[in-house]
Amino acid sequence: MSAHGPMGQGRRQQGRGGWGGGPMGLAMPVEKARDVKGTALRLLGYFRAYIPLLAVILVAAIAATIFAIWSPKILGNATTVLFQGFIAKYYYHVRGASIDFTRIMQLMLELVALYVVSSGFTWIQQYLMAGIAQRAVYEIRRQVMAKLTRLPVRFFDSHPHGEVMSRFVNDFDNISTTLQQSMTQLVTSVVTFVGVVIMMLTISPLMTLAVALTLPLSFVVTTVIAKRSQTYFLQRQERLGELNGHIEEMFTGHLIVRAFGHEQRALDDFNSMNDQLAESTWKAQFATGIIMPLMNVIGNIGYVLVSVIGGILVVQRSIQIGDIQAFIQYARQFSQPITQLASISNSIQSALASAERVFEILDETEEPADPDTEESPQIADGRVVFDGVAFRYEQDHPLIDDMNIEVQSGETVAIVGPTGAGKTTLVNLLMRFYDVDRGRILIDGQDIRSLARASLRRRLGMVLQDTWLFHGTIRDNIAYGREGATVEQTEAAARSAHAHHFIRTLPHGYDTELNEEGSNISQGQRQLLTIARAILADPEVLILDEATSSVDTRTEMAIQEAMRRLMQGRTSFVIAHRLSTIRGADHILVMQHGHVVEQGRHEELLRRRGAYYELYQSQFAGQDVEGESAS
Repeated sequence: MSAHGPMGQGRRQQGRGGWGGGPMGLAMPVEKARDVKGTALRLLGYFRAYIPLLAVILVAAIAATIFAIWSPKILGNATTVLFQGFIAKYYYHVRGASIDFTRIMQLMLELVALYVVSSGFTWIQQYLMAGIAQRAVYEIRRQVMAKLTRLPVRFFDSHPHGEVMSRFVNDFDNISTTLQQSMTQLVTSVVTFVGVVIMMLTISPLMTLAVALTLPLSFVVTTVIAKRSQTYFLQRQERLGELNGHIEEMFTGHLIVRAFGHEQRALDDFNSMNDQLAESTWKAQFATGIIMPLMNVIGNIGYVLVSVIGGILVVQRSIQIGDIQAFIQYARQFSQPITQLASISNSIQSALASAERVFEILDETEEPADPDTEESPQIADGRVVFDGVAFRYEQDHPLIDDMNIEVQSGETVAIVGPTGAGKTTLVNLLMRFYDVDRGRILIDGQDIRSLARASLRRRLGMVLQDTWLFHGTIRDNIAYGREGATVEQTEAAARSAHAHHFIRTLPHGYDTELNEEGSNISQGQRQLLTIARAILADPEVLILDEATSSVDTRTEMAIQEAMRRLMQGRTSFVIAHRLSTIRGADHILVMQHGHVVEQGRHEELLRRRGAYYELYQSQFAGQDVEGESAS
């Protein structure tokens, strides 16, 4: 099953402190939600319980911003006091004139107090917002994880693992980061913009108009460049995906590459993709990098206008010299909220797209609820009956139609047939990974749909062809088969599966740590551990899906002997591709296109010269099949 890579996320770019840094967030293409309003309202619903804290955050954000906005005015007043005292004493030589350092010190103390109070309010709102955001994401993540445990196997069969992992990891990280940072930035940016405009107007409406005239030019420049850069960014993302895919393939299949001598070919392909990525990246970075120089030019135009107009107004004594200093600081802050709002807008759109993908999981159809009963299924004999069973994965493609099978208690039933015949589907229905469309499956006369899935599956042991081991010790992986298993029981199961010997040869024995997917031991050894796990579970009904396909012949013979001992007195279903492994089965079901076309014992089916005979002959061409069938 192919794994999809992480889904694209919006790239957050903050404008620099320069005057007139335009909305650079437009440079990177951002994925958007299909239902922005519905997704936003649903996401905000997770914050209802925190409305009082959100009110505190809002007040703290506004207060922090107001105190920060007021500080340039105080600093300008200090400059005015210093300038007036200096001019009066040293230029006009006014008798007794001096610089009022006491007033300047008072203003500096007020300025420090403003900075401290503003920082305090900023810390409060960030601390509270981080807690609320993490609790909200925690609740969504908890709901999604609980939802995944209730989804049918059909969902996982139809969704690549990489796609689900991307939603659970990357999308949650995107939502968490955006909620924690962008929400408070949104408030502060709006308050900052409004506050700065008000302060500039109180100083000089004329200079405010001069600064405002530079805005249309900024938007024109950034819009033109953004359209061009988005094309390059899309090309860069495509090239990056191709390169990453190539690298993953080469590292995963490095043995095959070397075995066929294609190292130079792999290197040539890499160099070609790397060149294309470098060219696309250079164009994208150049397009966005040219924004700042152009914004600086526009900013300098505004700076000249403010300086000239401000100088004239000072000479006319319409404003004080310190007001020019304060206004320049405000003008530098004027464009920052616009840049931040553009970046925040992209971040929020990306977060909403991530939230929409997460909510899609929450909206998936769950497995039908288990019957309202606490009783565990009583599987005493293990007699299994398929009564008129019909099933299809897709509505227009029937797979099993009117299947009737009766398996007596303690029988070993082998299921054979070509690929797509329905062998694994039959087992999936028995395990209730899927429910039948029509008919019923009975175990000891009980319809399995009347039983709780968990209780049913605890009594059905299953060993898959694809091994699954988790990160942990070998002992823990075997003990996974039975809750509360003792050390003695775990080691006894390993001995029965003929895994004890190889485990003892490992440096730490049963305490050897397996890495992800158990790749630090061989495939055959992993299969032995899964068989030991099934033996420890001691199920009433055993299901083996070609459980010995990954072990050598000698180990296979030992496992077959252990399995024969394990299957004694138990109903066992064995899905077999190698027909040599099921000669001793009590009953063989030959399946084609979802139907049982033949059933009987090995020798009997060979004598019929039907579908089983053809399968057997195709596997043992050149051997004495005729003689065996006659024996």
